Amino acid sequence: MPDMYATQAMAHALPLAQELDPDKVTPGALGFVVFAVMAGGVWLLMKSMNRHMGKVDFEEAPAPAPARSSASAAPSAKAAGPAPGQSDTE
Repeated sequence: MPDMYATQAMAHALPLAQELDPDKVTPGALGFVVFAVMAGGVWLLMKSMNRHMGKVDFEEAPAPAPARSSASAAPSAKAAGPAPGQSDTE
């Protein structure tokens, strides 16, 4: 007799299962929880990165001073040949 009750319960549950669209799949509560945890992790990483970037003290080094004057550098530039885009006649 107990089998009879199980089959009756299945008979009542079967129409409910057939009402669902088999082509429609949703992530459900577990998908939402996983997405929320990942979003929270990304938010915490961004917050930490912003804090660490705020601690960086970057000052650009000044340009190095030329070792020679421009008059003495001109003959060596002529000996190397014309610069790209310039002709020999200049």
